[in-house]
Amino acid sequence: MPLRLEPGARLVAATHNPGKVPEITALLDARFEVVSAGELGLAEPEETEATFVGNAVLKARAAADATGLCAIADDSGLSVAALKGAPGVLSARWAERPDGGGRDFAMAMKKIELALTESGSQDATAWFTSALAVAWPHGPVVAVEGQVYGQLVFPGRGVNGFGYDPIFVADGQSLTFGEMEPKTKDALSHRANAFEKLKAALF
Repeated sequence: MPLRLEPGARLVAATHNPGKVPEITALLDARFEVVSAGELGLAEPEETEATFVGNAVLKARAAADATGLCAIADDSGLSVAALKGAPGVLSARWAERPDGGGRDFAMAMKKIELALTESGSQDATAWFTSALAVAWPHGPVVAVEGQVYGQLVFPGRGVNGFGYDPIFVADGQSLTFGEMEPKTKDALSHRANAFEKLKAALF
């Protein structure tokens, strides 16, 4: 029997970022009551997997087993062709300040620009990946992955979005993700791609 998420069900979003809850709610067509792991006081598991899917499954499994509710988790990042796919699953870690003062993506974007310069490559190809996992308490997990390809631009442009959005221009577009209105970006982003696959699998 295929797995299904019932409309109206309470889902735990395995995140401590409160901004992700409305985003996830909207991408799931407001069918569910979404509460964050942070709101429930859950600890953040260490992301020890080598792939986006692996980390998404790890986070969803931890939240589902701890709460007894279905949980949804995502893991995403930027990969750069000339850097052999880096930063990839380490995208957030590239932004960690050396003084322990949180994440600084302006610093991380400069780090990517410097690494590209040092590589000597003229290839600015890059892609965002979003992996999504839904886990049932002590039960099965469904995981999907979406991607969007494009080119890097320096210096970054725009103040919308988050993370590496200001340096990424999706194929066929002229604006960076940082310059796009959220609705425009959401229609073509890696996360939207992954959510469409998840909805096809579970709705």
